[in-house]
Amino acid sequence: MAKPTLTLNGKPVEFEPGQTILEVALNNGVEIPTLCYLKDATPTGACRVCLVEVKGARTLVASCAMPAGPGMEVTTDSQAVHTSRRLNIELLLASGNHNCLTCEANGRCKLQALAYKYGITDIRFKGQTQQYATEDENPLIVRDFSRCILCGRCVQACNDVQVNRAIGYGYRGAASKIVTTGDRPYHHSDCVFCGQCLEACPVGALVEKKAKGQGRSYELKQVRTTCPYCGVGCQMLLHVKGDRIVKVTAAQGPANKGRLCVKGRFGYDFVHSPERLTTPLIKEDGQFREASWDEALGLVAKKFKEIKKEHGAGAIAGLSSARTTNEENYLFQKLFRAGIGTNNVDHCARL
Repeated sequence: MAKPTLTLNGKPVEFEPGQTILEVALNNGVEIPTLCYLKDATPTGACRVCLVEVKGARTLVASCAMPAGPGMEVTTDSQAVHTSRRLNIELLLASGNHNCLTCEANGRCKLQALAYKYGITDIRFKGQTQQYATEDENPLIVRDFSRCILCGRCVQACNDVQVNRAIGYGYRGAASKIVTTGDRPYHHSDCVFCGQCLEACPVGALVEKKAKGQGRSYELKQVRTTCPYCGVGCQMLLHVKGDRIVKVTAAQGPANKGRLCVKGRFGYDFVHSPERLTTPLIKEDGQFREASWDEALGLVAKKFKEIKKEHGAGAIAGLSSARTTNEENYLFQKLFRAGIGTNNVDHCARL
């Protein structure tokens, strides 16, 4: 059966039933700017930056929320479209504190990029905006309401992607804000601190507390790796400056599909902990002393033999770690089962 078609900027294109105009445009290499659009989430049409012309429509329509229809004639690059987009960007810039010089999102902010693209150097609108105090009481996420543009991406990420349903829209008009149940701080709410809202925020309204001041986006190198905390195999990106991990974001992978839990996203401190052991230690007379690997391994082997001889192999057990590779874990269990003769082997990812 032939697919339905519409006309996109004068060119006939095919689309799948159920696709939005934005999805059809993206599939055909036509760029439409967005702020509120989040893939695989329910569209809101909140930011009005993705407006396009549809022949016969009474007004410009939000392409992220408008279903594509057979025979539609869509224009994405007209003067009316660009005028409206520019106006909406100006209104968003006027709605709060968007001083890029001090903003942690400088260099990765979508609103900043759109203002640059449309050459907005002066904001015509000077109105009073509702100001809420910045929330930084929890140890992981800073919420700066003065930079929030109410795009709703954080709400979509929480409700549609992670399905935690911890945040939503609250109040009305100029007093509107993103709230938890009862408008409580994050650490007193149902938030599990997965940080998906943090990753979805297109501006500097949500910032990772530990990453503040540690480096601009253009100073950081991204290194893809696998989360070490459990056996799921979530893919993530380490944002590295010099030899230090500044923050972690989710990568698209078959297991996590662009999502992370609180441990994967925020639990990277152990890498640079000053308490990490760098040499083997042997305890003598209640005090630890540094030892060589040969001495330490020799002592462990000696003690294992003594325990096995006196109490049997069942008196020995091994606990492995998710922070090692599958191959290393295989060798670990092989050592205990074949070498020592016990099946008392467990793994921290199962506990």
